[in-house]
Amino acid sequence: MALAAPRKETTGPDDLGHAARIFDEVRPRLFGIAYRMLGSVQEAEDLVQDAWLRWQTCDRAAVTNPAAFLATTTTRLAINTAQSARLRRETYIGPWLPDPVDTSADPHLGAERAEALESAVLLILERLSPNERAAYILREAFDYPYADIAAIIHLTEPATRQLVSRARKRLLAAPRTRSATLDPRPLLTAFRTASRTGDLTPLETLLAPPTPITRLHPRTPRTPATPKAA
Repeated sequence: MALAAPRKETTGPDDLGHAARIFDEVRPRLFGIAYRMLGSVQEAEDLVQDAWLRWQTCDRAAVTNPAAFLATTTTRLAINTAQSARLRRETYIGPWLPDPVDTSADPHLGAERAEALESAVLLILERLSPNERAAYILREAFDYPYADIAAIIHLTEPATRQLVSRARKRLLAAPRTRSATLDPRPLLTAFRTASRTGDLTPLETLLAPPTPITRLHPRTPRTPATPKAA
């Protein structure tokens, strides 16, 4: 009985190994697209995995520009995910401030995160009052207890809870014509410093009303916390 000839390794569009190599080359770009649109590391990673599954099952031989095809696929998936996330945020709003993520190994991802953060800060400056900004950022981005926020902005704890709730609703409001905006750079700088070093004193100082503040107790450095539902 004649032995079957050894199967030759294929390197064309139908070869899964070849498809994986193409995908790995553009993966950082795909993650950047997803992260910029969603502001969530976990959701961006899940979406890139979904794009990979679709890349495996599509007719790759008909794709003339894999990078453009994958970018388009990722963008469409992100739009669908963002629309679903907006429905979820009818009861909870948090992702306006993008998740912290280590961008040291990927300058492009660093640029994506910077753009996402700047957009979030501009929206917060446009739609929220100073007290709402302070309460919302300290609560949603750094998981401050309501009592600590109340001490910083000189309000009662119930009033602080109302501020956070009102801020969430205002961030969900329909877009409006942008008025003259405040300079976002001081808030961006303070937020980045707090996220990177855990030192929130500059951020507290910037967000607090222009009156003397008496600390109730020394504050230990905090790290950004993933927003969680109330």
